[in-house]
Amino acid sequence: MAETHNPRTWVITGSSTGFGRLLAEEVLKAGGNVVATARKVEQIADLEQRYPKQALALPLDVTNQAQVDAALAKTIERFGRVDVLVNNAGYGVAGAIEEVSEAELAPMYETNVFGLLRVTRSFLPQLRKQRSGHILNLSSIGGVTAGPGWGLYQSTKFAVEGLSEALAGEVAPLGIRLTIIEPGPFRTDFLGRSGVEASTRIADYDATAGNARRYMNEQDGRQPGDPLKAVHAMMQVVESPNPPLRLLLGAGALKRVREKLDRWQKEMAAWEETTVGADFPEGQ
Repeated sequence: MAETHNPRTWVITGSSTGFGRLLAEEVLKAGGNVVATARKVEQIADLEQRYPKQALALPLDVTNQAQVDAALAKTIERFGRVDVLVNNAGYGVAGAIEEVSEAELAPMYETNVFGLLRVTRSFLPQLRKQRSGHILNLSSIGGVTAGPGWGLYQSTKFAVEGLSEALAGEVAPLGIRLTIIEPGPFRTDFLGRSGVEASTRIADYDATAGNARRYMNEQDGRQPGDPLKAVHAMMQVVESPNPPLRLLLGAGALKRVREKLDRWQKEMAAWEETTVGADFPEGQ
């Protein structure tokens, strides 16, 4: 079993708003140490002022390897270890696959996928050295089931799901745990400040991908998920002696996954003969 260490030291990317900000505040209130990071460090400086012994606010753009290395070094210098790494930085672009330009797509992948990888790979040597630690990778219900209008954003989260599942198997024997967090719609600023619409709009997609744009504009602040309950669930996972590989958050997320599994089971059954018929005959 992985070693526990109290108070735990949490490193959280994207701490200026949303889940990242709220999680940092709740961990600090609970007595933990937090290395809060954001591209604009002035947006999180108040955490350090309010919790001078527990909090360290650092500038971190996850697309900048030098800043990642500096954040790791300053974390170890200050607290001596890392108990929880939360890869929270990320954002979404709404638009049909054809509508989202490469210029809009590339920075999203740089943050959501390559940024997450960059931070994780940089911190792994420290976690391996400790033979302990817990990585929380923020995915989405959109990393499990995809729909029109969010396809390219969702593809970044599908990537996070795959690399996280593989990494969990690689690090488990080393005492390191990994949990993929899969929220449904929560009342954060994902649809507000963090949301981006594709600049190109094609009328043929208005009835499909257009719904995602309308959802962004109409549902911000009306999502059913309570962010405070979500971050408390993340804290609960870290405390658990048997944490899950995946944690769905919100009744809507659970419903969508169950519907997908049901469709998938029916589809596999309908095409099973074709599926197994693709092999060589047994014994050849």
